Amino acid sequence: MTTALITGSTAGIGAAFARRLAADGHNLVLVARDTRRLREQATELHDRHGIEAEVLTADLSTDQGIEAVADRLGDRRNPVDLLVNNAGFGNKGRFLEVPMADELTMLKVHCEAVLRLTSAAVAAMRERGRGGVVNVASVAAFVPRGTYGASKAWVVQFTQGVARDLAGSGVRLMALCPGFVRTEFHERAGMGTDNIPGWMWLDADKLVASALADLSRGKTVSVPDARYKALMGVVKVVPRGLLGGITSKTGRKYGPQ
Repeated sequence: MTTALITGSTAGIGAAFARRLAADGHNLVLVARDTRRLREQATELHDRHGIEAEVLTADLSTDQGIEAVADRLGDRRNPVDLLVNNAGFGNKGRFLEVPMADELTMLKVHCEAVLRLTSAAVAAMRERGRGGVVNVASVAAFVPRGTYGASKAWVVQFTQGVARDLAGSGVRLMALCPGFVRTEFHERAGMGTDNIPGWMWLDADKLVASALADLSRGKTVSVPDARYKALMGVVKVVPRGLLGGITSKTGRKYGPQ
């Protein structure tokens, strides 16, 4: 049985990855900040699917938390075959309305943690000649929209670059770029969602199934829904100046109120 490590595993996309991978027979290393929720999740997945679920409490906004997860990824005696870098969050407010400390914490979690954990994982995977990394980004990576979008754009570019560098090694990397998904993400950020059209929402379990299929096909970027694929096709042909105005207006309409 192979082992998958998932950060931000207790809710949303991370929890959907845990459910799907456990159902497929993978052992899990579940990473989040809340020990109680992690233990409840591990027990449920073990009882339902008969897999082993290890709990690792870590805050990826701290060096200590990142180092703890990196050490687990580098354990050659208990190798991790799939890393899902899913942990992340949003900040409510426009630039200069968000405290600088919160902006820096976002970069720590979205960029530094992804860099360090990916490095730890692929070093061990390359030695074995197999493995995979899914770095969860966002369709916000493709539009000019604040620190969140910029951090996710970094995730996409970083993942594609590393995937090219490791081509032929047996290690696959993919950036997953979903749109709106019904999770705790917006609630934790204090963002309202009542004004977001129903057609824009994605189901987390279907999203994960599509993502894993794309990873198996060797894709380096996955936009897992026809609706968002179409939107991203439009984004590619709209002039950047016009796009910036559209995304700013859309962000005010569908973002925090």
